[in-house]
Amino acid sequence: MKEKTDSVLTKDGWFATGDVGQWRLDGKLQIVDRKKNIFKLAQGEYIRPEYIENVYKLSCFVGNIFVHGNSTETYLVAVVWPDMEVMEGWCRQNGLGHIAKSTADIIKSDTVKQAIRADMAKIAKREELTGFEKVKRIHLIEEDFTIDNGLLTSTMKLKRNVARDMFKEAITAMYAQAAQSKL
Repeated sequence: MKEKTDSVLTKDGWFATGDVGQWRLDGKLQIVDRKKNIFKLAQGEYIRPEYIENVYKLSCFVGNIFVHGNSTETYLVAVVWPDMEVMEGWCRQNGLGHIAKSTADIIKSDTVKQAIRADMAKIAKREELTGFEKVKRIHLIEEDFTIDNGLLTSTMKLKRNVARDMFKEAITAMYAQAAQSKL
């Protein structure tokens, strides 16, 4: 299928997969995102959401995360599924033992949310995310992203359009909250 082959090969012979990569110090190419996932914020910065999500997943509190932004906003927001095993232990150690077994209560707790945000901020600083790559608001959810709830593909990749639609109300609320507080 010469026509299809020609459409994915560049003039200098590179195979265009749609992945975004970076050269590592050891000379290897590391895939860091998908071209179709990259978007621009209002001030013109390009955002690589998968890269940012992987940075935040370094936090022991973050079980899964969906980073969202758009061209009418100047910052990012995120939907976070806390690692409930970690959160249960953390709640017991931090005077919140009464909610440790309740996922619903854990995600409603301002203390839990502040702890997650603080750890995410620490990770962002350590991993040297730039200001526009840092998430400004988070929304906690009870259920992880799965194939069954429609948020993951069969290859375990996040369906961004489905996540955006599913969490539209939460995203709108996070941006409204930020507008009221002037960040």
